[in-house]
Amino acid sequence: MTINEYNLAVTDYSDRLFRFVLKSIRDVHKAEDIVQDSFEKLWKNLDNVDGKKVKSYLFTTAYHTMIDNIRKDKRSSYYEDMTMNDEGHESNYSDLSEILNEAVKQLPEVQRMVLLLRDYEGYSYQEIGELTNLNESQVKVYIYRARVFLKKYLVKLDLVV
Repeated sequence: MTINEYNLAVTDYSDRLFRFVLKSIRDVHKAEDIVQDSFEKLWKNLDNVDGKKVKSYLFTTAYHTMIDNIRKDKRSSYYEDMTMNDEGHESNYSDLSEILNEAVKQLPEVQRMVLLLRDYEGYSYQEIGELTNLNESQVKVYIYRARVFLKKYLVKLDLVV
């Protein structure tokens, strides 16, 4: 990969990568750091990355960095998450996007990632498999399970409201 290809990759993929990470972790500063780390890793491996596979490399790197970051945060703030979940059930939601975002946050990490890549970013099952190191059938199963969960979650909330 050449320096010009690297610069083109920054131009082409930085916004998409940022949106993907931000949608998953909902923290602008952490998302910026993860995107920057991904491009830094690409720069360090410039000679080893094929210019045609740079998109896959960037999204895979960002995905793994994000998962590591989420796991680290879970370990350090387990108590904080528990108190936030208790407060969330007491408040009434009036905005469908807030309800949907809350439901997506309830999904397991893998299901959330593949669902976001498919429904928000528009990647194919094969591309998602390449980005997440899953086979295509696993991706389909995770997306199906995520959608079933979201449907049940939204129906359950509809009965409460």
